[in-house]
Amino acid sequence: MPLRTSSRLTADRRGSGVPLLVLAGVAWGTGGLLGSLLGRETGLTPLAVAAYRLGLGGLLVLVAVVGLTLTGLAPRPAFAGARHRRPALLRIGLLAVLAAAFQACYFTAVSLTSVGLATLVTIGTAPVVVVAVETLRGRARRRSLPVVVLALLGLGLLVGLPVTGADPLAAAAGAAAAVVAGSCFAVMTLTGSRPIPGLDPMVATGASFVAGGLLLAVPAAVLGTMAFTMTFSGVGLLALFAVLPTALAYTAYFRGLGATTSPGTGAVLALLEPLTAAALAAVVLGERLGVTGTVGALLLAVAVLLAARADPVAQPRCLPSGSAGDALTAPRDVDRRINRASAARSAAGVDRRREAIGGGGSGGPERRFQS
Repeated sequence: MPLRTSSRLTADRRGSGVPLLVLAGVAWGTGGLLGSLLGRETGLTPLAVAAYRLGLGGLLVLVAVVGLTLTGLAPRPAFAGARHRRPALLRIGLLAVLAAAFQACYFTAVSLTSVGLATLVTIGTAPVVVVAVETLRGRARRRSLPVVVLALLGLGLLVGLPVTGADPLAAAAGAAAAVVAGSCFAVMTLTGSRPIPGLDPMVATGASFVAGGLLLAVPAAVLGTMAFTMTFSGVGLLALFAVLPTALAYTAYFRGLGATTSPGTGAVLALLEPLTAAALAAVVLGERLGVTGTVGALLLAVAVLLAARADPVAQPRCLPSGSAGDALTAPRDVDRRINRASAARSAAGVDRRREAIGGGGSGGPERRFQS
């Protein structure tokens, strides 16, 4: 029986995506500080800042792809073949719309409520939506719900619920916009966890973010302006904003999702963003968390650690012949079959020698003695 193997790439080490997801969460944590400093330095509106973030960040990712390819540090990323070209284009378009909607809804929530409430609802919604979808699909882990509850509790204590005299209708509308923003990020997470053959994550991230930035640039120009006075500090902040919390963070996140076990792990590890933001605010701006914020940060850190530990390196499993698992189990199958064939040949050789000694069959010795 011929051995069937598959050349498809597999999630052979599904836990290997955790370091990339951690890197993404930490890099995202720099976005709040850099975004606020950029807006203060250039006078750009939050929507214009988001448009520059997506557009320039996506462009940097595409430039990195070209640079890595030309220098030979990475193979040439072949775009999806004819069979998968339409799904690849649809994936890029979907990610572009989701990224633009995420940014637009989040800043809408900030304008209607406050940064704290918008951040709390947006970041807290994403893991809830991901775990709910995974539960409906029957793919959720048993520990997912307790980890998410612990993470949300820590997030609430860390960010806090600001008490303001805002209009109830405006607060409700802002909360709804934040829920939509968090849901967009959740859909991005679920979508990114299912790679398309032939579509490199860096290419998908770069192309979709450039398109998303163009989608945001239109309303940003209509409602305000995209122009600002070029200064050394302004350009430097814009470059950092495009590199760290955008190009680096999202590339690491989508690559990590392609290797990790569940989207729920990615959504929980993304909560490293407020932890990093709080640490930077304490170090750079001198802000203090207080007892409640410190307890929330510790709970959030424990939830992140639990999510990372719940995503171990997968062991090879027995999968149907011709599946992706054959790439892992094939070497051992070949060894076993070679050993069995060698044993069979050895047994056959012994039998032939015995027949030769015995005269080629039963009764041979008797005939020899009779002669």
